[in-house]
Amino acid sequence: MKQLSEKEALLRLTALCAKGEHCSYEMEEKLRKWDIDEQAQARIMAHLTKEHYIDDERYCRAYIRDKIQYGKWGRRKIEQGLYMKRIDSAISSPLLDEVDDEEYLRVLRPLLKAKWRTIKGGSDYERSGKLIKYALQRGFTFDIIRQCIDGADEHDFDDGTDD
Repeated sequence: MKQLSEKEALLRLTALCAKGEHCSYEMEEKLRKWDIDEQAQARIMAHLTKEHYIDDERYCRAYIRDKIQYGKWGRRKIEQGLYMKRIDSAISSPLLDEVDDEEYLRVLRPLLKAKWRTIKGGSDYERSGKLIKYALQRGFTFDIIRQCIDGADEHDFDDGTDD
C-alpha cells in the first residue's frame, strides 16, 4: 500500500466521518496505521474536531443509544465498550447516568423471558441463577436484574409446559 499524503488521509477520514459517528481514538488509530507523521496527525485531528466531524460526546450518546436499543446491552457492558474506545469517563459517566433504569428494564424483560424458555435446570432456583448469570454477561447491573425478576409474575417466565 502506498503512503498516504496528509491531504489524502484527511479526505478519507472526513468521508468516513460523514457516513457515521466515529470517536477520536478510531481516527487516531487509522492515522497510525497509515503511518502518518505525528505533526500531520495532530493537524488532521484538530481539523476533524474543529469542523465537528468528530465529537466524542456526540459519539458517546449515539453509542449508548445504539447498544441499548439494538445490542440489548446493559450499563456495565456499555461502559466497557466505551473504555475500549478510550472515551473519557468524564464524558461517558454523565451520559450513562441520563439513561433511566426503566429503559434498561424495557430491554431486559423480553431478553429474560426468551432466555427462560431455553434454560435447562433441575429447579426454578437453578434456572434463576442461570438467568441472572446471562443478564450479568449482557452487562446489566444486579439491581436492574433483581428489579426485573422480582417484578415479574411467575407466569411471565412460565413457558406453559409442565416439566
